[in-house]
Amino acid sequence: MVAKKPRVVVVGAGISGLAAAVRLCGAGGDRFEVAVVEAGDRVGGRILTSEFAGQRVEMGATWVQGIVGSPVYALARDAGALAAAAAEEGGLPYERMDGFPDRVLTVAEGGDVVDADRVAAPIEDLYRGMMEAARAGEAGGGGGVEEYLRRGLRAYQAARSAGGGKGVEEVEEALLAMHINRERTDTSADDLGDLDLTAEGEYRDFPGEHVTIPGGYSRVVEHLVAALPPGTVRFGLRLRRLEWGGAPVRLHFADGAPPLTADHVILTVSLGVLKASLGKDASGAGAAAVAFDPPLPPFKREAVTRLGFGVVNKLFMEVEAVAPSEPEDAGGGGGVLQPAVPPPDFPFLHMAFRGQVPKIPWWMRGTESICPVHAGSSVALAWFAGREAAHLESLPDDDVIRGVHATLHSFLPATPRWRVSRIRRSGWATDPLFLGSYSYVAVGSSGEDLDLMAEPLPRGPDAADEPPLRVLFAGEATHRTHYSTTHAAYLSGVREADRLLQHYRG
Repeated sequence: MVAKKPRVVVVGAGISGLAAAVRLCGAGGDRFEVAVVEAGDRVGGRILTSEFAGQRVEMGATWVQGIVGSPVYALARDAGALAAAAAEEGGLPYERMDGFPDRVLTVAEGGDVVDADRVAAPIEDLYRGMMEAARAGEAGGGGGVEEYLRRGLRAYQAARSAGGGKGVEEVEEALLAMHINRERTDTSADDLGDLDLTAEGEYRDFPGEHVTIPGGYSRVVEHLVAALPPGTVRFGLRLRRLEWGGAPVRLHFADGAPPLTADHVILTVSLGVLKASLGKDASGAGAAAVAFDPPLPPFKREAVTRLGFGVVNKLFMEVEAVAPSEPEDAGGGGGVLQPAVPPPDFPFLHMAFRGQVPKIPWWMRGTESICPVHAGSSVALAWFAGREAAHLESLPDDDVIRGVHATLHSFLPATPRWRVSRIRRSGWATDPLFLGSYSYVAVGSSGEDLDLMAEPLPRGPDAADEPPLRVLFAGEATHRTHYSTTHAAYLSGVREADRLLQHYRG
């Protein structure tokens, strides 16, 4: 008689779920029956490479945060996505293919260029130094990151012996607000006052430079899928209810798809989906939620509630230089625009907002910069986080373009002016499969909550006599030191696969 193989169902075909499946199918040999169920119609999750205006762009994950020892960098290398030829596939240049420029154009609202050496550079050095101290555990105290940064600016201004004055301090405060917007997009926190300062001391990147992937981030997940047996990934199966109180675990899906049973489930849904699932019973889950039967235990619910999960969106714009043939107002109307010949390159623009131009919409004031995706590109990019990112998803294209024009006309008032001909943007807040972008440790939470996120169910002494490891949890929000990154997602998937491998070896 042939022994029945343990069936493992992995929920989610992002990098976390695929990493778990590849590990089980590889290191586990033929020991497991593995299926990956994906609610959408593609693999990758929050990794999505696309094309816009002849450029290769990333709608989701963009950076490999450190290359020394990074499993994602190794995967990209093994997939051939880092080779020089990858940049030329399809004739597409790619985001940040030239890194970042040594010098940027920093402008205050209204068009005044900020002195780089005397004003802009010292404030950037202050911001970077303070965040490096926080991540080295040297910040001292607790509370939120924003107040920590503002205390640093006040101390800097108080210690300055000369060169101050109300005008300079106003610009310095606008520059710090610009860097706060940068930190919001780095962390996904809507308000840096809600980003826990102490937890910054636990966060780690891998050593080495941060890079983008010439062949596109999606090549990484395609490489993982290629390592799986054909048919392992099944699409269009949105999990609606998970019955985990007994063995086997039962998975129920939307739209009348037949249920599945499993000995073990590795759940890789986003923290946003888990937050939407709280308070839902087996019959009341909303379209974005998963109903747990029985409900998640208090330790898991409390960790889900305390941790932060934000939204970050990218706005890509195709821009062209134009010369007005008659005066034009800052809203972009009233003048006839003619193409400038030849058009100069769009600058790498850092923007210090001071609240002086009423035509600039509030949501544009949440971005740090508008910059070409690489030197000489006609595609510009702005990042948004939190409430501005969510609001951006609700606007018609024409409203977005008008808002960008008003901003550019304030910060770059000299001719030629810049016209946006079309846009493309991500929409992670309203995507029901994610409901946001990535996690952060909020004030009132801690790294211990990330560890609790990784705890399998059932758990603890009360589960001693029950079949173990019915539901395992993976994803970027379950990794204590690398949360919010693709390598956290990958490592967590491998971790949960190894947990099962160790269980059966034991």
